[in-house]
Amino acid sequence: MPPAWVRRLVFGPLVVALAVLLLTTLPFWLIVGVALSPFMPGHLRVPRLIWLAIVYVVWDAAALVALAALWVASGFGWKIRSPGFQRAHYVLTGGFLFWIARWSLHLAVDVVGTDPDTALPGRPEVVVGRHAGPGDSFILIHALVNWFAREPRIVLKATLQWDPAVDVLLNRLPNRFISPGHTHTRSLEQEIHDLATGLDDNDAFVIFPEGGNFTPRRRTRAIARLHDRGLPDLARRAENLRNVLPPKPGGLFTAIDAAPDSGVIFVAHTGLDRMLTVGDVWRELPMDKQLVMRFWSVPPEEIPAGEEARIAWLYDWWARIDAWIDENRPAPRPLSTDWTARRRPVDV
Repeated sequence: MPPAWVRRLVFGPLVVALAVLLLTTLPFWLIVGVALSPFMPGHLRVPRLIWLAIVYVVWDAAALVALAALWVASGFGWKIRSPGFQRAHYVLTGGFLFWIARWSLHLAVDVVGTDPDTALPGRPEVVVGRHAGPGDSFILIHALVNWFAREPRIVLKATLQWDPAVDVLLNRLPNRFISPGHTHTRSLEQEIHDLATGLDDNDAFVIFPEGGNFTPRRRTRAIARLHDRGLPDLARRAENLRNVLPPKPGGLFTAIDAAPDSGVIFVAHTGLDRMLTVGDVWRELPMDKQLVMRFWSVPPEEIPAGEEARIAWLYDWWARIDAWIDENRPAPRPLSTDWTARRRPVDV
């Protein structure tokens, strides 16, 4: 990953210049897309993908311009960390991520289960999500910001900083970018502890304990690691999980200890999890799919205290999520033009 000054001074201006170029040559690209369509599977797949790519770049550039305006308005960065400007960045985050999910992924989202704010109103939350499919973390953050008025703190993969708007926007907010395999466990857990400390009533600390998107190969490797570490009981439990990776408890438990007054929200979803490779994503884009999200709320007094009890509790929840995924595979359906959450009342 290039240093921050290279990303800000080189990548950002390049994206803005590319957006201008694409807008001024838009008719040419659409004509090329239509000409190539007969040679590619899917109805008008190529022009649709070209259109999505151009809109994505243009919106990324627009977000960078808005971020530059906020920087100037804050006194050239002097008050960029003040509550008012932090809130302005959260509002921009909500709009930016809403756009990514709606336009680049073409998803309709159906939320079932307990809303975080109705389950534990006025409490901070530790939000624990499964990880499967492209864009699922963006969709979860969109839900927290736009539907539940939460201000998330997120542990993110460092590779997301290749997107200039994501890089600038999320680095101005209390988040942590990590590089898997290049960060010592102790320092990573310390970063998680620092990030989860001091949550207030509208904050949400977001973590994905699987550490990456589900794939059968990653599942096999994770089970083998549990055997290698001398944890046969957890390995057997992991072998019964068919749709999720065995969770890594260290970061989650660190966050819970750092925010003892927080509840825990478990989040599962289906709809993106069958797209495991770049080829899968290419075949599915534009997705035109329905994603189903399920929230479960656990109040702080129901979180076990000891490490062994917590691990069993986490695996119990992961087994519940795994079973829910099997039972809630969304059926293919036409995409609604209204990209909103359609909530169904269900038992918690």
